[in-house]
Amino acid sequence: MSAAFRVWLQPRLEDGSYFGFIVEDEGAPVAGIGLMLIDWPPHPSHPREDRRGYVLNIFVEPLYRRRGLANMLMELGEAEFCKRGVSYGVLHATRMGKPLYERMGWAATSEMAKTLTGTTTGKIRGQ
Repeated sequence: MSAAFRVWLQPRLEDGSYFGFIVEDEGAPVAGIGLMLIDWPPHPSHPREDRRGYVLNIFVEPLYRRRGLANMLMELGEAEFCKRGVSYGVLHATRMGKPLYERMGWAATSEMAKTLTGTTTGKIRGQ
């Protein structure tokens, strides 16, 4: 997965559609958040915007959990979305992360998902 993610990530870092923040302790990364701007048609929740902010990933090393780092990273992410003119954000919560997001005002939606079988998968750029 790491190699495929790197191939996918590189052009998005270059064009600025993927960005984020890293927390370091004495120069070593201990927490991070990855954010995206995603193209999305106007929607009742954001009728005048054609983008959404997407929290793609957030991670805190186990020894650094329960210190407020995830909360701080989420606040930074929300502020960055606003700075970029995006007023609606989405994320997919893990069981562990859901209480944090709920405390910060994020709410569950009616989204559903399915892995589709019998389809041709798209090629990742660079393959």
